[in-house]
Amino acid sequence: MSDGTEPLRGFTIGVTASRRADEFTTLLTRRGAEVVRAPAIRIIPLADDTELERVTRDVIANPPDITVATTAIGFRGWIGAAEGWGLSEELTGALGGSRILARGPKVTGAIRAAELREEWSPASESSAEVLAHLLAEGVAGLRIAVQLHGERTEWEPGADLCEELRAAGAEVVAVPVYRWTPPEDPTALDRLIEQIADYGIDAVSFTSAPAVASLLMRAKQTGMLELMLRALRSGVTAVCVGPVTAAPLVDLEVPVTMPARARLGALARHLAEELPRRAVRIEAGGHVLGMRGRCVIVDEEKRCLAPAGMALLRTLASRPGRVVARAELLTALPGGGGDTHAVETAVARLRSSLGAPAIVQTVVKRGYRLAVDPEDVH
Repeated sequence: MSDGTEPLRGFTIGVTASRRADEFTTLLTRRGAEVVRAPAIRIIPLADDTELERVTRDVIANPPDITVATTAIGFRGWIGAAEGWGLSEELTGALGGSRILARGPKVTGAIRAAELREEWSPASESSAEVLAHLLAEGVAGLRIAVQLHGERTEWEPGADLCEELRAAGAEVVAVPVYRWTPPEDPTALDRLIEQIADYGIDAVSFTSAPAVASLLMRAKQTGMLELMLRALRSGVTAVCVGPVTAAPLVDLEVPVTMPARARLGALARHLAEELPRRAVRIEAGGHVLGMRGRCVIVDEEKRCLAPAGMALLRTLASRPGRVVARAELLTALPGGGGDTHAVETAVARLRSSLGAPAIVQTVVKRGYRLAVDPEDVH
């Protein structure tokens, strides 16, 4: 087990956040984690956009009955843009005369910072619950301003608020405060996808649904989607800040874990609690192994292995105590080519890197095994 000051020692965590990524990375590295940063989205403000100004003036001239605020950054951006145009007082006056629905606590804070007050907010922080709430009340004939929160993709969660409300008879004013796009340079994101697919990291974290959607889109474009999803379903932990962020992964049957509160600090604490609990721990050859994505902890000492050694150990650890044939181990090696002599060389190097040769046993004419009884796996 890791000590209390560095519970994430030896763990590698992918960070897909673009906003507040430095802060989140610091929270993880202070707990001992190695971080792989790959911003999955680029947020493009539209404060200077003529369409936003046109919509803002329209809202002022013809105030809505209901205002739906979906994100804190978007709502603050809208008020800030209006201030730049000399329209902030008129805009807050128009919105203050409407019933304001906030999608979650972050946007609630932004609403109150603008000296406005929300009428209602869903416990789930879900756009789908906001929609259900409005449809249950009835929206026919009402004018509703909906602050948009990015571009829709096949993996965006929830219903399209604007389309559903229009279908129910409402007049909808869509407020395009910002949009998101994939990163200009996808190199880091591509590398993260490869590391997930290769089980080279222990967890990947998400702080927004668009980041999930962008990662999925890129994996699909590069032909890595199924390999990545396989790893996320069977070893690499997907950690999301909240249920809205998790929704696209849940729809794809990816197990997701999340903190009780949708906050960055809570997410870091949750990772520090969850990953050590999930980590595979094996007693082999008189030593205790803690399996990680990029390394192994041997008797509390971190051992960094070459890719070939890590691949062999991961294969052996998947069936601790059972014999794995040389031919199968050969296919596990990076490249998968050569003959069984390559396996013998890789095993020798693995034993040396572990500093404990007795962990890996040779079974004559059959293959190799971890020196463990299957019942001793924790």
